[in-house]
Amino acid sequence: MNPSRRVFEDLAGDYDRWFDENAAVYKAQVRLLRGAVPHSGFGLEVGVGSGRFAVPLGIRHGIDPSRTLLKIAKSRGTEVVLGEGEHLPYRAGSVNYVLMMTVICFAGDVGALFREAARVLVPDGVLAVGFIERGGEIEKHYRNEKTKGRFLRYARYWSADEIARLLEDAGFAAVTVSRRSKGFCVMTGTKDRA
Repeated sequence: MNPSRRVFEDLAGDYDRWFDENAAVYKAQVRLLRGAVPHSGFGLEVGVGSGRFAVPLGIRHGIDPSRTLLKIAKSRGTEVVLGEGEHLPYRAGSVNYVLMMTVICFAGDVGALFREAARVLVPDGVLAVGFIERGGEIEKHYRNEKTKGRFLRYARYWSADEIARLLEDAGFAAVTVSRRSKGFCVMTGTKDRA
């Protein structure tokens, strides 16, 4: 298991507790995502973790490589699958929308992650991506923070322009920055019908 995945497995409780200890930041992130995530149809969170975003956003299904985090997500009512975003165990064209919340910074191949999301999405399906922008206030603050720093030391940060190009290359249209605050960015793209 690679180091970034191992830390989420080994420190799952610390990861999940951070959201309780930083409730204002957590609630702000949920608000930013709420406007980008559709509210109907079959939704899937890739990198669901402990279900902290799936549950308040009404996303019933999630996939994650951490067994420990999936147990927590399941206890919150999320239907979970052990797996990776680069190899989704869903039929092509079977999902209405996908959320990836702070997943791309830990992915080995973000392009592959986006192509796989495009594969499972229905035509005109939506991918919402929440991420910490390179050089932003959040990256600078949390890189050295005790709990978050243990996770983020494995992160690769991206600019919105880089993510837009990767989304377009993966077959997404209408790629846009939906929300942005203090170096946290939410982008959306719609699966091209072609």
